[in-house]
Amino acid sequence: MQRPNTESSILIIYTGGTIGMVENPATGVLEAFDFTYLNKNVPELNRFGCNISVEQFDPPIDSSAITPQEWIRIAEIIRDNYDSHDGFVVLHGTDTMSYTACALSFLLNNLSKPVILTGSQLPIGKLRTDGKENLITAIEIAAAKINGKARVPEVCIFFENYLMRGNRTSKVSADQFNAFDSFNYPQLAYAGIDIKYNDGAIMQLPHDMPPFSISTNLNPNVGILKLYPGITREVVESYLAIPGLKGIVLETFGSGNAPMDEWFLEALEKAVKNGKVIVNVTQCVTGYVDMTRYETGHLLEKIGLVSGYDSTSECALVKLMYLFGQNLSPEEVKCQMCLPLRGEISIEGVYCHH
Repeated sequence: MQRPNTESSILIIYTGGTIGMVENPATGVLEAFDFTYLNKNVPELNRFGCNISVEQFDPPIDSSAITPQEWIRIAEIIRDNYDSHDGFVVLHGTDTMSYTACALSFLLNNLSKPVILTGSQLPIGKLRTDGKENLITAIEIAAAKINGKARVPEVCIFFENYLMRGNRTSKVSADQFNAFDSFNYPQLAYAGIDIKYNDGAIMQLPHDMPPFSISTNLNPNVGILKLYPGITREVVESYLAIPGLKGIVLETFGSGNAPMDEWFLEALEKAVKNGKVIVNVTQCVTGYVDMTRYETGHLLEKIGLVSGYDSTSECALVKLMYLFGQNLSPEEVKCQMCLPLRGEISIEGVYCHH
């Protein structure tokens, strides 16, 4: 088994979630335990040859209540500890972990160290918990180096044997241990008896990497509109007319198709002309949007929709928050949505028309 570098220093950031819960023996109620006593609760950590320190949200936050402010808070903790630590493990509830991973991938500029998010489906105090294995392996990956440099210098999710690029990942199960998957991008590593890294899929850093920094602005005035057969004019027009709404992720059918009713196209075109950025993503769990394949997709492109390519809905939404948070114009946001800023989309052979 690969061992972390004995000089590695890892910071665990506990935000909340099931992994940090223990059962009160008197009441049977799940309560958050104090992660300053992490070694007592997870004695296996004493066998690591690296230094582990902990930052804990007080009080812990249920992941269903997470907001962009917490994403920025995590980014600030990483910034404040960046020079003194080799890697970071973020313990997080599973429900919105994919959103947080996407947000951190954009907020952390010129990242050259691992930021590994993990959690569990069962509390770490339960006998059959998946939390210990997820935590221990996440720490080992965060500490892993090759030729003196971080083995995985990007924001990832580790869950149930697999390491995945964070902004390519979606939660796929509410009650299985393998709760996450990366449908449109290969896993970065598999943790069996040994951890086998897929080096060809891991982010390659430029030699002239600028200094690390963070962004601290996200604009939450975005939304997701999922199409369905029978969607009414009133629903579409009222959604697109929400005051202050700047960007919309439009979840379409198949490879980017939608109804061709005149009122529908006119509503979208009006929204685009009013400065709203509408990103076309597919409802399918695998595949990508190709607005040149069918006439319906071509018409959406013609009226000004932007292709989300093979982006997840979670990532497209958070990317819009990030880009509008940088005070970019709608046209600038459209162009940036077409580019793989953090490896979040694959656009080989596809070109931005904006």
